[in-house]
Amino acid sequence: MELLNTLVDKGLRREPPTREEALAVLATADDDLLDVVAAAGKVRRAWFGRRVKLNYLVNLKSGLCPEDCSYCSQRLGSQAGILKYTWLKPEEAAAAAGAGVAGGAKRVCLVASGRGPTDRDVERVSRTIQAIKEQHEDVEVCACLGLLSDGQATRLRDAGADAYNHNLNTSEATYGDITTTHTYADRVTTVRQAQAAGMSACSGLIAGMGETDEDLVDVVFSLRELDPDSVPVNFLIPIEGTPLAQKWHLTPQRCLRILAMVRFVCPDVEVRLAGGREIHLRSLQPLALHLANSIFLGDYLTTEGQAGKDDLAMIADAGFEVEGTDTTTLPAHRADALAAAGAGCGAHGEAAGGCGSAGGGCAPCGDAATSATSATPATSDAVPATPATVPAEAAPAAVPAATPTAGARTDLVAVRRRGAGTDLPPNA
Repeated sequence: MELLNTLVDKGLRREPPTREEALAVLATADDDLLDVVAAAGKVRRAWFGRRVKLNYLVNLKSGLCPEDCSYCSQRLGSQAGILKYTWLKPEEAAAAAGAGVAGGAKRVCLVASGRGPTDRDVERVSRTIQAIKEQHEDVEVCACLGLLSDGQATRLRDAGADAYNHNLNTSEATYGDITTTHTYADRVTTVRQAQAAGMSACSGLIAGMGETDEDLVDVVFSLRELDPDSVPVNFLIPIEGTPLAQKWHLTPQRCLRILAMVRFVCPDVEVRLAGGREIHLRSLQPLALHLANSIFLGDYLTTEGQAGKDDLAMIADAGFEVEGTDTTTLPAHRADALAAAGAGCGAHGEAAGGCGSAGGGCAPCGDAATSATSATPATSDAVPATPATVPAEAAPAAVPAATPTAGARTDLVAVRRRGAGTDLPPNA
């Protein structure tokens, strides 16, 4: 296809496709899907080789959020039967992070539900970052705490945060359809605050909420303009007890086309395969590694993911390798620009500066990542020395199960009952 040859040439030059070309990728036929993956894979390998960066989520505070994001199981009024607990102590969070690092994660993403942190919360997270860095000097830390107030980004950077995640999620035109308690502009402002403070910015999207192809192209072009170092691509898991519980619109083929489109629009950016990959891509997950150069290891915020050992086996079987801490994630031109801005993320190894934030970063923010899951979770061999405990009010038995919705795939969604906030070993 001439379209694909054009897109590969543009990607190698870091030139964006036109909107019409991006829409054409989403409209390709299933018969052409492998050609689309192969073309986008050339761009991915040109900038990131065959490396796959592993990232690990720690949910510092689960549920109890005052925002009304329709896709989120932690939202105001959510009936989802998720874990609910207040802030983990720094030593508990550090122990949870250690499980991910032991499993091969290069980045730890610290996520907390809520509209945004108070100054006291920033201090609490700062102590947590320091506790993690004391035990794992080379690990990258990304914070995802919601909307930031003046000065908070700088405080997090000074505490050792390498990156900050805040997703745009969908197009500006449709943002009000999924959230009313804050605006699209609020999210853009927070991403820019993180960049201005010298942190690596991580910002992405959620596909599968009923958006059009035009909406998907709009949000990805907006992300390119915002220029985060990493773009996490989440695929909505319609969790029981949320307003989008019946939104099952994605197929493995559509997910691959979306990932390919993102890679063509953002050729030299870390594209992270994030929430929902297990249940929407299913057996085609290995093909997605030819498009994305970063994934989350193990479980997500409120749902369980594929077993960590299976993630590692998938990477090896597909002919890829786990990226080490001695390797800079981003291409040199992006790493150098990030270093000049004062950020240190991804700067391990010979190249200076840079971040590979699902960004190099972070997970889908406290909301998007709650949508990922797996049908057959398994316990990992990597167990923190001191697992976190569940506050009395957050015990799983005390959480009511949601009433199943007609047409929902409850067989594919497993609410997280292990790892951070519980006495059980994590999956990493």
